[in-house]
Amino acid sequence: MNTLIKLEITRTLRNKKFMFFSVIYPAALYLMIAGGASTSEVVEGTGLTLPLLMMVSMASFGAITAVLVGNSERIAKEREKGWVRQLRLTSLPGRGYVTAKVASAAVVSLPSILVVFVVAATVKDVRFDGVWQWFALTGVIWAGSIVFAALGVAVGYLATGDAVRPITFIIYFGLSMLGGLWMPTAVFPKWLQNIAEWVPTHAYAALGQAIEVGDAPHLKDVAILFVYLLLFSGAAAWLYRKDTHKA
Repeated sequence: MNTLIKLEITRTLRNKKFMFFSVIYPAALYLMIAGGASTSEVVEGTGLTLPLLMMVSMASFGAITAVLVGNSERIAKEREKGWVRQLRLTSLPGRGYVTAKVASAAVVSLPSILVVFVVAATVKDVRFDGVWQWFALTGVIWAGSIVFAALGVAVGYLATGDAVRPITFIIYFGLSMLGGLWMPTAVFPKWLQNIAEWVPTHAYAALGQAIEVGDAPHLKDVAILFVYLLLFSGAAAWLYRKDTHKA
């Protein structure tokens, strides 16, 4: 399994288009949204300035790009080309294949997070009272991306090679917008805010936002992400077994 993880990481790092959209694109969006924003004016309902708020949002957005888009498209294409069928003939168990996909995606999501942090600290002079907050932010965003890596595996087994990209992008952009990664949910109508509170991307970004104000992540957000992890992992496992029987 370790060999497969190394192979997956190497293949991903060689994909220049993917690396651009998962690493450079979120940092560029951060500059577009928060580049000219005030570093002292607090966004209503958040307790954070726009540069701080969008730093977590864009770091989360980049991590989701790496684990969701990358996983779903690669798995769907590998199924179509027969690569997954060939792996089933080896001693690698099914859970090993899925674990390798999730693990390799998590590794390549780290640069997405760090580049946004570096840009925010350099361009907008983002600082915290304690160095621990930088490490905590990196840890929770990185760990939280596993939820969306599991979703990527599920979508990869659900969609065909031709359909996977539009399906993935509908989910990807829908979750990003509704979860408040592109704009604060405080500007949403009240009814939409009530819905957004239960969206995984909202809970995901909320983990980092809590750390930015010096608090621990809220139990509700952790619980929401854990439930979604169980749902996505369960769906991925079921779809994998279904694909196995079909093969």
